[in-house]
Amino acid sequence: MTNNNRKLNFGITMFPTDYAIQPVELARAIESRGLDSIFFPEHTHIPACRTTPFPAGTKLPKEYSHTHDPFVALAACAAVTERITLGTGICLVIERDPIILAKEIASLDLISNGRVVLGIGAGWNVEEMGNHGADYKNRWKIVREKILAMKEIWNNDEAEFHGEFVDFDPIWSHPKPVQAGGPPIWIGASSKWTHDRVAEYADGWLPIGGMPSGSLDLLATACEKRGRKVEDITLALFGAPTDEESLRAKVEQGFTEFAFFVPPEPADVVLPLLDSYCELLVKAGYR
Repeated sequence: MTNNNRKLNFGITMFPTDYAIQPVELARAIESRGLDSIFFPEHTHIPACRTTPFPAGTKLPKEYSHTHDPFVALAACAAVTERITLGTGICLVIERDPIILAKEIASLDLISNGRVVLGIGAGWNVEEMGNHGADYKNRWKIVREKILAMKEIWNNDEAEFHGEFVDFDPIWSHPKPVQAGGPPIWIGASSKWTHDRVAEYADGWLPIGGMPSGSLDLLATACEKRGRKVEDITLALFGAPTDEESLRAKVEQGFTEFAFFVPPEPADVVLPLLDSYCELLVKAGYR
């Protein structure tokens, strides 16, 4: 699969912490350099007593307990930029009320004139979810219903939803998003169930680092079962490679959206990294 001549977009993802370069300065730097997007992850908190292991197998990094709320940070970014995409990478939908979240996202999409992408996930931290009253075992079922419920709110003047985990009678909720149907939903996961989830209720796939072998065929099959075309699914890569050969290989795979990692550090560390990524894109012929 190739990128089918789609426009290639390159941006940045960083934990927006209280001790790093702040969102406004970062967003301005990204837009001024001709990059295309900014993505922020989220953790509402980290429980001081936790038995859930960090998926990376290392000690949990400091930034996980120091992040700004992503929507507050992205709203600040929206106010000082005109062009770049404003994304969550990812939003822990399981920990949020869908009616409130639908309004937050719609408000940000309106304020930014339709520049929002909602990257979503179900999370890994059992204790964190537990503090929100979230059911870890059924987390993906709950995420699915919350996304479907938000789409109802975004697309109907009088919305209602009746599911196993989300249930509300007709409501009025404005503003509505600028983007028709609501902001694109990109799923950030790489399990054997991800392909079906993307095909059912998402617009894109957001794996970290790359796709397991055979993933595109599985995604194509899942889309076909849902009456969709795999070509209509956006492939976005978190943790874009920082060498020309590997970057070109990901483009050939079909990825069209790329986010380079930068550490949550002050400006004197982050800004030179932005410059180095811009130089890479020029050398690779993507700028």
